[in-house]
Amino acid sequence: MIALCVSVLAVKAQNNIDVITKDYYGVKNALANGHGNDAQANAKILFAALSDHPEQGLNPDQQKILDTYLDKLKFDSRHMSETNAIEHQREHFASLSKNLYEVLKGLKINTAIVYVQYCPMKKAYWLSESAAIKNPYYSDTMPTCGKTAATLAAIK
Repeated sequence: MIALCVSVLAVKAQNNIDVITKDYYGVKNALANGHGNDAQANAKILFAALSDHPEQGLNPDQQKILDTYLDKLKFDSRHMSETNAIEHQREHFASLSKNLYEVLKGLKINTAIVYVQYCPMKKAYWLSESAAIKNPYYSDTMPTCGKTAATLAAIK
């Protein structure tokens, strides 16, 4: 019975992180398409997911990692949700990306591969669900500028 409860909690944590990651991709894709209004709407969804007890089912070490970054993730997603000014959103997106990477790297419960991509012009990273480069920092002028710097393997 205890093993079943632990298994259910682990699945819950995995699902929460997958939802947060999916919502992050919504923000990233809106920025990569140059749509500040869509980025704003997706940032509201991300902020809600981050505020909806993402810690459920984490072990103490994972909880510590999430606790280190959760307020920072909420701060950036909230700021992005309060404006459709894409340049301001991109400033917060760089920090959001850096902090979400640290969470995903530390928790090791993402169920899909995560591509860590880098923009040399912005000197900033972003996370992607695809190996194809779609630059969220320079969508209009250099949409394919960047490279995949690392990957986080999917945990099944």
